[in-house]
Amino acid sequence: MGTIAQISTAMKYVLEEVAEKKERETGFVQREGKLNGQSFVQTMVFGVLGEPELSYTEMSQTAGRVGVAITPQGLEQRFTSAASELMKAVFEAAVGQVIQGSSARIPILQRFQGVYVRDSSVIVLPSVWQAQWPGVGSQQGGSAGLKLHVSLNYASGELQGPVITNARVHDRHSPFHAQEVPPGGLKMADLGYFDLDQLAVDQAAGIYFLGRYKVGTVVLDRDGQRIDLLKLLLGVDHLDLAIRLGNEHAIPCRLLAQRVPQEVADQRRRRLHEYAVRKQVTVSPLSLALADWTLLVTNVPPQKLSLKEALILYGVRWQIELLFKLWKQHAKIDEWRSLNPDRILCEVYAKLIAVLILHWNLILSFWTLPARSLFKAAQLVQHFAPLFAASLANVEHLQNCLRSLQTCLLPACRLNSRRKIPNTYQLLLALDPAPA
Repeated sequence: MGTIAQISTAMKYVLEEVAEKKERETGFVQREGKLNGQSFVQTMVFGVLGEPELSYTEMSQTAGRVGVAITPQGLEQRFTSAASELMKAVFEAAVGQVIQGSSARIPILQRFQGVYVRDSSVIVLPSVWQAQWPGVGSQQGGSAGLKLHVSLNYASGELQGPVITNARVHDRHSPFHAQEVPPGGLKMADLGYFDLDQLAVDQAAGIYFLGRYKVGTVVLDRDGQRIDLLKLLLGVDHLDLAIRLGNEHAIPCRLLAQRVPQEVADQRRRRLHEYAVRKQVTVSPLSLALADWTLLVTNVPPQKLSLKEALILYGVRWQIELLFKLWKQHAKIDEWRSLNPDRILCEVYAKLIAVLILHWNLILSFWTLPARSLFKAAQLVQHFAPLFAASLANVEHLQNCLRSLQTCLLPACRLNSRRKIPNTYQLLLALDPAPA
């Protein structure tokens, strides 16, 4: 379980020790001056933590809080390739810090040795970075971009990543695609991670999986005979069937099906057509026909997870989308106020370090609260940024600051319950505390 002491130790290690070590290795400091690696990194991180759309004047003010008097013009001159390399090194050190979370008080999550959700998100960069960080391309030509790969244990809040690759890397090549989790852990991801080879490995290791069925994958009955899905689902509103997945792998699992409302099916078909136009491909008739159902595959036995429970639990996968939404809308990791390519990279790395510090604080006592609002919490942490900047040098002051933040989080950052469209945590809490 994470503690205030662990967070303060991680912050000081990353923002002081690593920054000091890397300042000369990266060439950021070549001779003594008023702005060293530590003060530059702290200025950037605490600056964007408090105000993501940071101006040079606001940057200069933050520098003053970490003990450096420097003009906005003086700071502007420090955004070089050495500066971006320094920020990258400090970011990688921050990703390496492991802060264990406290388990959420949601009974269904306790049935598994962790509920691991994997996903990725892209940050589009100016085309000047195309050679180093190639993007996916477009009709307008080449592009540049970063892909952030993340794994979140929703049960405890423990975050792995973000690990950065270029935007062209497919999710099946994510560092978390073959992620090892404890036996009895549950892995969830979207279709980009669908891989029969990996599902077979997880099955053999005693790891549970729950995910969407990929159209076109062979489905066999218990005797190894191929199943015609459309014929099987004709006239069916819901289904829970023991199957074998894949012609060669024949992975023993369950096929779960739930018919969706007509408006949902129509929306899915529109999205399939839009994707086909965008990618210049043809939509298969089978994909269009199967849009009438939510189709999941899982190796969790029915006595441990019912059809209803599986459909609700799979909704947890969208929580990682909310995490990316928080990073982009609140922390603005994909926005910047400069045309200087190196300042842009410096800002991206600084913002990613800032969201990691934010997350470290969220997975203490706050993560145990099912009705937690990450957006309200992020706004609160924003107000603490100047205090962090002023107190980092003194471990006692820093820990007092962190304790004050924790005291404020629980009462002030709760989600309001909803009647018409319940929140995910409400649906999870409404399930039976023990498997049927």
